[in-house]
Amino acid sequence: RSTGGACSIASPHGPIITVSMELVRAATDMFWSTKIWLPPNITWEDIRPGVRPDVNHADYRHLIYPIPLAAVILMLRSVVERFWIAPIGKAIGIKSSGPKSPKPTKTLEAAYNVNSRLNHKTTVRLTKQLDMTERQIEYWWRRRRAQDKPTTLVKFCETSWRCIYYTYSFIFGCIVMWDKPWLWDIKQCWYGYPHQSVTNDIWWYYMISMAFYWSLTASQFYDVKRKDFWQMFAHHMITILLMALSWVCNLHRVGSLVLLVHDCADIFLESAKLTKYAQYQKVCDTIFAVFTVVWIVTRLILYPRVIYSSSVEAPQILPMFPAYYIFNTLLILLLVLHICWTYLIVQIAVKAIKSGQMEGDVRSSSSDEISDSSENSRTTALTNGGTPKKQATLGTTATSKNGTTARVSASPKKK
Repeated sequence: RSTGGACSIASPHGPIITVSMELVRAATDMFWSTKIWLPPNITWEDIRPGVRPDVNHADYRHLIYPIPLAAVILMLRSVVERFWIAPIGKAIGIKSSGPKSPKPTKTLEAAYNVNSRLNHKTTVRLTKQLDMTERQIEYWWRRRRAQDKPTTLVKFCETSWRCIYYTYSFIFGCIVMWDKPWLWDIKQCWYGYPHQSVTNDIWWYYMISMAFYWSLTASQFYDVKRKDFWQMFAHHMITILLMALSWVCNLHRVGSLVLLVHDCADIFLESAKLTKYAQYQKVCDTIFAVFTVVWIVTRLILYPRVIYSSSVEAPQILPMFPAYYIFNTLLILLLVLHICWTYLIVQIAVKAIKSGQMEGDVRSSSSDEISDSSENSRTTALTNGGTPKKQATLGTTATSKNGTTARVSASPKKK
């Protein structure tokens, strides 16, 4: 129909769009309900930044900053590893190349490209196609898989970067937290909540820490794969959720305590791995012993003390609300991960005491590796006919289900 010479056409999708927008708005209002996120009788307006001249409340919009900052950290890491850490690693004798390549064989290479995991069925089939024994095929397969493994220098660079960050973060955290009353009395985390100011140093401590965990989450997918890949992924995501939740709810005081407790032990873990890559075994054993003690003290004594305060002391000081229970549940999930890792650490410590040196890595590589030392000392090779000239000992690293590693030997059987 036309009225006054103008044509008006009603869109049939108009009501649907309107209803959809109303549903989204209702869902958003429900999600950000003050009944969920804030204590009783507190509104978002009460903790809006700038609403009180005497309190600098946390601004939820600042949670976007760690994401671009994580990209900066990844670029900085690339520069530091390439121009500083890698040259140092080469200077102290860490190998930048892997084991020698096996003899090129099109049939074996094609089978390897289909599935890098060798099973008995594939082995039997290949022995029928080639003039090789099962042991020779297994030997070739180990050598070929070793080519896909990261070199010791790559692992040294990745570990060095984490060690540098954790050292910086712990020192910076100590400087930031030293004059904070809640460091010495955890109950101060709850007094006056939620009207607690975010100081500039706490703001930077939070933003940089969250950015680093975002960078770790991203780099996990192209760094050296570890047996505990998904445990670490869960750890990073829980940590980011904890930090974001504590920031939105203005629980930054207890959040800063959790950050400080977490960074300390990681310094010694990464240092122990560095000295092992550099083949300073005695130094590695000493640092690992220190790491075990620091880990137990920080993760199983100090950290549970924080959880005790949030679970027992906090309800006595302030009224509870749903977001608090979510926050506390995430804290407990982190403790469960700590207990699982402690089990692995104690296993390695016991093996180290029995063998006289640390034989494994708490976070071992995702698959077997041929050791550099055994490859250097190897004196046998496959002949043109595919028969070993003499018996060879293959030094490999067997990886158990729990993620620890141990040196084993495998020798070709004499025909």
